[in-house]
Amino acid sequence: MIKRLRHKAFLPESRKGLAVRVGIAQAAQLLDCSTNRIRMAEEDGRLPSPPASDTGRRLGYTIEELLHMRAVLNASPQRADNDPPAIIAVQNFKGGVGKSTVTCHLAHYFAVQGYRVLVVDCDSQATTTTLFGFNPHFNIARGQTLYPYLSIDPTQADLLYAVQRTPWPNVDLIPSNLELFDVEYELAAAGADGGSILATRFRKLRQGLADLARSYDVVILDPPPALGTISLTVMQAASALLVPLAATTPDFCSTVQFLSMMEQVFGQLADAGIRVEYDFVRLICSKFDANDPSHAMLRQIMEGTFGPALLPVPILESAEISHAALRMMTVYELQRPIGTARTHKRCRSNLDQAMAQVEQLVRRGWGQVAPASEEAIVHAA
Repeated sequence: MIKRLRHKAFLPESRKGLAVRVGIAQAAQLLDCSTNRIRMAEEDGRLPSPPASDTGRRLGYTIEELLHMRAVLNASPQRADNDPPAIIAVQNFKGGVGKSTVTCHLAHYFAVQGYRVLVVDCDSQATTTTLFGFNPHFNIARGQTLYPYLSIDPTQADLLYAVQRTPWPNVDLIPSNLELFDVEYELAAAGADGGSILATRFRKLRQGLADLARSYDVVILDPPPALGTISLTVMQAASALLVPLAATTPDFCSTVQFLSMMEQVFGQLADAGIRVEYDFVRLICSKFDANDPSHAMLRQIMEGTFGPALLPVPILESAEISHAALRMMTVYELQRPIGTARTHKRCRSNLDQAMAQVEQLVRRGWGQVAPASEEAIVHAA
């Protein structure tokens, strides 16, 4: 079935491509400059002009061309060499909260903004790997996952072997497949032999990512939705935690329990000599329906319970996200709206605002807080 879905989604290519183009107005907004500055750079030869259609209309810039524009116009948001890369784990032990959807949209948002991104799929269900255009059952072997590095008998000394290029020029992926689940058994067996061995295994992913992350600005980890050894390894490797939760009573209760369990587990890890510290921990409400009174009520309860740890802009429930996922895409990869133009615009605007909250936290960690917009200044006043 997955093979048939791929066949429909990616025809005529066997691999997923990226056909997104950005108009000059949107490019200027992303680069925080005027359209006139871009046109002047094209006129004096510093930038190539985008191709035109048969009618003479400019087709816009590819993501790769946009990255080149950033370099030429000195508009790159990349971290300074002495700033640590952000390593963000998107985690909740409750399934169905949109964890992989948030992971992929966050990665593509950062990519559009010009950051260098690495996504690490640590979940043997491999939903994130699938959304990036790889079939985990046919395209990915065990030796291309984290397994050769995290195994009790490792065959790889670092993580470079596992990095795959994606259709996005500034996003790389370490994929997953079902065989990664074997690590759970092996780490559990190591724990039975001695706590010190398990502590060493927990630290290994952190060490490997610390070396690999030097080539990136943001690393996003997608762990399994369960309190297993892989999840604990991921949580210990991350420098920040983003917890998605849907506006339903079961998701809310599950998330409260998740946070309580994490507190206990981190205490036990500290007793074993493994410290876990995060630059930030934030919850983000996903699949939020503003027209559903029950969602609004749960949202109020979340605000009262989590306070400032809950990001103020939720991810709205949108058919555009669901339709894109059926095509193994995110909204950021769509060439044109699947539903109505109005629905697409509203969805994209909401995603930009929701993901920008995480970007702001990352930049704050680098001491590079973005200037407030006019709207934000007026609202604050």
